[in-house]
Amino acid sequence: MSKMLPTDPALSSLVQQGMLMPQESLLEVKTHSQSLFIGIPRETSFQENRIALVPESVALLVNNGHQVIIESNAGKNANFTDTDYSEAGAQIAYTAEELYKTAKLILKVAPPSEKELELIQEKQTLLSILQIAMQPRDFVSKLRTKKITALAYEYMRDETEVLPVIQAMSEIVGSTSILIASEYLSNTMSGKGELLGGVTGIPPTEVVIIGAGTVGEYAAKTALGLGAQVKVFDNNLYKLRRIQRNLGQKLYTSTIVPSFLMKALRTADVAIGAIHAKEGRTPVIVSEEMVSEMRFGSVVVDVSIDQGGCFETSEVTNHTNPVFRKYGVIHYCVPNIASRVARTASYALSNIFTPILINIGEEGGLDEFLWAHKNIRSGIYLYKGTVTNKFVSEHCRLPYRDLNLLMASRI
Repeated sequence: MSKMLPTDPALSSLVQQGMLMPQESLLEVKTHSQSLFIGIPRETSFQENRIALVPESVALLVNNGHQVIIESNAGKNANFTDTDYSEAGAQIAYTAEELYKTAKLILKVAPPSEKELELIQEKQTLLSILQIAMQPRDFVSKLRTKKITALAYEYMRDETEVLPVIQAMSEIVGSTSILIASEYLSNTMSGKGELLGGVTGIPPTEVVIIGAGTVGEYAAKTALGLGAQVKVFDNNLYKLRRIQRNLGQKLYTSTIVPSFLMKALRTADVAIGAIHAKEGRTPVIVSEEMVSEMRFGSVVVDVSIDQGGCFETSEVTNHTNPVFRKYGVIHYCVPNIASRVARTASYALSNIFTPILINIGEEGGLDEFLWAHKNIRSGIYLYKGTVTNKFVSEHCRLPYRDLNLLMASRI
């Protein structure tokens, strides 16, 4: 069959030029980006020196179209000035009241205090550590009444199912614990005057690490780097194999058998408690009798103290008065060791939160971001006033709703 051609010469010309041929449809592409208004209050918790965003991250967020308001002196303890933040494009609030009334998303490190709970506005978004076991019973209820959406750092996972904030802080704490032990072995801290490590012709320092998780791994890595002899104890054989594989060398490893542990502690110069409990209190691994058998002037750093401690002799101390002696053994039992190196810890936190905040903005807000990123949902314990974390629900005796179902109901 022959093709039908247009008889109008002008129309024929247009067909030949392709102007009347079927064209690609140009659809309007919806812009999903949303500007965030982020508030960073000054931390009021005892000896909390970290800040959630460093000036460089603030500059990046501002350049991406977001607003950041920061309370005056919020970065002081991490050695960031108000000028650093204002030059990065942040607004400076001179009262906490001003900040909470202005910002839509509150980003902080420690859980909000009683006063801050009163300052939080209706339907705000809160990102912070939760530490639910340490909060009063009505803590979550007060947030519920204001229909807050809240994310807890310690529950949040990344694409690989790792807890990124816990991982980062554990790496810092593991390395820092060895440096702390090194200080307290020296004469300047009334220690026995030993160098942590190894020097030609002198037997190396003996370090016992209880726990082969991230804290234990980074403690072992730092101690080995200084030349110490390291022994690692854990009841998880997978963790013991992993620590040897990750460090690339053979270590003395053992399950936690009391007689083997006692033998190692008797000759140890340093003992690091790095046991982490998934829920509740850390089990006591080292008895008072074991501590009494340790060398005079040896150092215990009980990193597990924020969960009760894994040494029976441990008692909570603080950054002002960090140590005490028992049976001649120096005990360092400060919770929140990461605040001792607040600037490094702040950069680590900022590296985690900055891309998340940028993605929240680019994807049209927190709801859209949570819909697209299932792994981040694990950190949400309150969604618009509804409790979405089972452990929080059981601890506070509040009704629970599955966040995945709440998100699915948006379809």
